[in-house]
Amino acid sequence: MSQPPVATPEFALGLRAFLLEGFKRETAITRKVIAAVPDAKSSHRPDPNARSAQELAWHLANSDVQFLTSIANLKFDMTNPAQKPRTITEVVAFYDENVHKGIARVEAMTGEQLLTPLQFAGVFNMPAVFYLGFLNNHSIHHRGELATYLRPMGSKVPSIYGGSFDEPFQMPKPEPAGTAA
Repeated sequence: MSQPPVATPEFALGLRAFLLEGFKRETAITRKVIAAVPDAKSSHRPDPNARSAQELAWHLANSDVQFLTSIANLKFDMTNPAQKPRTITEVVAFYDENVHKGIARVEAMTGEQLLTPLQFAGVFNMPAVFYLGFLNNHSIHHRGELATYLRPMGSKVPSIYGGSFDEPFQMPKPEPAGTAA
């Protein structure tokens, strides 16, 4: 039986570039969904066993930052900050302040660092760079979950991929003939 190919530092750098570019685009959408949660209704939960909108927004924002920080530190630490944001505005401010710092730290890693195996929750042991895919999937999953809370709370659903009922897709207007450079 043949062995799987060994990942090289160059492969890790290319994979990081590919995954982080996608994740960077997703952060703008994630921010819009979190910001759409009305503070006055942030205790809304669609089921007694579900997280409240505030709890879910915090989980989403904090987990994105924790994953990026843990990858950059080459060690997972998923403990929550001692002080959690009290409002959705504070959650958005936390996300704005920290997610891009985490991205920059991962962008600064070497190919060798990105290939360092990391243990996560006693379940996974993968090269650090592979967790960027897990991060993106986790974020999209919880963002979708939070988006389903918005209308029942009286909020509007922002465009996520294309338009939504509340924020329809707008086709760019074509340039008039002869004006293109």
